[in-house]
Amino acid sequence: MFGYFASKLASERIIIESGLPWTILRATQFHDLLFTVAQMMAKLPIVPAFAGFRYQPVDADDVAARLAQLTSGGPAGLVSDLGGPRIYTMVELLSSYLRANHQHRLIIPVWQPGQAARAHRAGANLTPDHADGTRTWEDFLADRLG
Repeated sequence: MFGYFASKLASERIIIESGLPWTILRATQFHDLLFTVAQMMAKLPIVPAFAGFRYQPVDADDVAARLAQLTSGGPAGLVSDLGGPRIYTMVELLSSYLRANHQHRLIIPVWQPGQAARAHRAGANLTPDHADGTRTWEDFLADRLG
């Protein structure tokens, strides 16, 4: 997990240090990413869920709308984060996916060690003060799975 976030931070630093005008928008995890994770995990007979992990999924259309809005002004630097309208535990995300997909699996919380897991449990991937996204996980599932 750290490699991914480290590479994103390195990319931001390159942009910031380039001397060019810039705007950076950070967003929480997209619905599509969490959907793909749930899809893969639901193939297992018993579904592991990272204990204490929470997510604030945001819709790609919400992020696109915010990016379009930001392009109408000049470079703004690091702008307010964008998160989905609600925070879910990993168990809640997986359970609702399984229900929407008419699957029955046992979900077992699994403790994850390490610094990245501690950061997730502490909510470092959340932005509750900027829950500006409009489309919930439930809405996304309803559209994706009917």
